[in-house]
Amino acid sequence: MRIFDDARLEDAGLETHQGLRHLAQTGARIRRAALTEPLGHLEQADRPRGILALGSEARLVRAVLEATCPVPFMAWPGPGLPAWVGPLDLTIVLGGYDTPEWVLQCAAEAARRGATLVVAAPDDSTLASVTASSSTTLVPSAEPDPMAAAVAVLAILGEIGLGPQVRPEHVADAADLVAEACAPGRDLSENPGKELALCLADCLPLIWGGTVLAARASRRIAEAIRRASGRPALAADAAELDTLLSSAHRRDPFADPFDGGDEDSPCLVLLDDDKLPDRLRGTARRLADRAESVGARITRISSGEADLGATDVERYVTLLQRGLYGAAYLEIGLTEP
Repeated sequence: MRIFDDARLEDAGLETHQGLRHLAQTGARIRRAALTEPLGHLEQADRPRGILALGSEARLVRAVLEATCPVPFMAWPGPGLPAWVGPLDLTIVLGGYDTPEWVLQCAAEAARRGATLVVAAPDDSTLASVTASSSTTLVPSAEPDPMAAAVAVLAILGEIGLGPQVRPEHVADAADLVAEACAPGRDLSENPGKELALCLADCLPLIWGGTVLAARASRRIAEAIRRASGRPALAADAAELDTLLSSAHRRDPFADPFDGGDEDSPCLVLLDDDKLPDRLRGTARRLADRAESVGARITRISSGEADLGATDVERYVTLLQRGLYGAAYLEIGLTEP
């Protein structure tokens, strides 16, 4: 069993760590994806009957559009294309060189039926080839970053009145601010990424985001923690997390932290619980009370001050990046140099 060593988080060699460098370049990837000129165009007057999204980050597109989209919207899990998709509908497809076969088949079928398509993919990919038509707008995405491509697509949809206004430059700035705060050269005492890794080092993370986008970020963060540590991490609804917390053994504050006995002890991770609408604040408070009643740790990931006027997508990226940095530092702390 790997032991977490926080001294590894202060290694000077982390400046060249590939995982941390990839996270630090997120803002640059978002800018490059947004600056790519789309091939084709959409007219605001041609409002679709319905919108279907499929492929990587389709659920992110759904989370952003659902609240404001003026037409029915669905993120499709496959494997076949819904029968209702036709010439009056818009299909959004996000993929790359490794697009799953079922997504390629659905995209090709949507093009065959005459649906309007917005496709984010490399222009020399199979996905771009099978969706080529006079009704297709291609957003060439040379970057291997599904989130950057999704932000570029969301910006286009906002411009034509199918979603909220998304300014990729501001989203990229949000990612850059997290990269600066979580830079490897920053000490543990002032680095939220390292601090989060330390909190998660010897426990079972239970992650909750109350809003649609915070919930989406919580699931991505849980996936990253599982990959980084090889240990369980769960993002779920409040009722499910409350059940797990209720059945947890009360944590002994006097237990030896080095005997490995606390690894099954839960840690409640709350995302932006200070920015919830009134109807959800009580839920967050009850979860925190339940965690305190069993002696579980509580840690929070914040997207910043509420009065700064950040958009939902900017807040999502901030939450996600902070969580991903925490997962990256967790992996570093658990890995022998």
